[in-house]
Amino acid sequence: LFGSLYFSWYQKEHSESESIHRIQMAFLHLFIVNKSGGLIHHRSLSPRAPQIGTNEWLRIGSTFHSLHAIAAEASPLKTIEDGIEVIEGKGIILCCFQTRTGIKFVLTAEPGTLHIQTVLRDIYVSYSNCCKDPFYELDMPIRSELFSRAVDELMVRYDTR
Repeated sequence: LFGSLYFSWYQKEHSESESIHRIQMAFLHLFIVNKSGGLIHHRSLSPRAPQIGTNEWLRIGSTFHSLHAIAAEASPLKTIEDGIEVIEGKGIILCCFQTRTGIKFVLTAEPGTLHIQTVLRDIYVSYSNCCKDPFYELDMPIRSELFSRAVDELMVRYDTR
C-alpha cells in the first residue's frame, strides 16, 4: 500500500527514459515521523519531486510507521535497527534512519543517488541541534528556521559531490 501510494505519484511525473538520461541524481523528499507515528516534518528537496498534499503526507507518514513496526516484528533477530531501512523501486529509493528514541528520518531519492545514509545521519545531527531550542517540544512538528537552513545547506553540499 505505502509503496504503491508514493511510487505511483513519482511514476506519473517521471518516465523511465527521462531518468535514464539524467546525469545528476537528486534527493526528492524528506519526512520525519515521531515514535508514535505522527508526521512531524515533511518537505520536498528538489523541483523534480512530485507535489504531494498535506493529507497525503500525513497518510504516508502513518502508513510508513505502521509498515516499519510490522517489519520490526517480523525480523527474526531483535535489534534496535529492526524495521525498514531501504526500499528500492523501479524509479525511486526510500531510506530510513531510526534513532534510539524511535524517531524515523526518511529520505527518498532517485536511483543512483549517493550518500543517502550519510545525509540522513547529518539531518539527524541538525535535528538534534534544533532540539536544543527551549521552545521546541519533542514529538511536535518542526518549525525551526535553523533546521530548515541546515537541511538546505546539506542538500547543496551533497548535490555538488
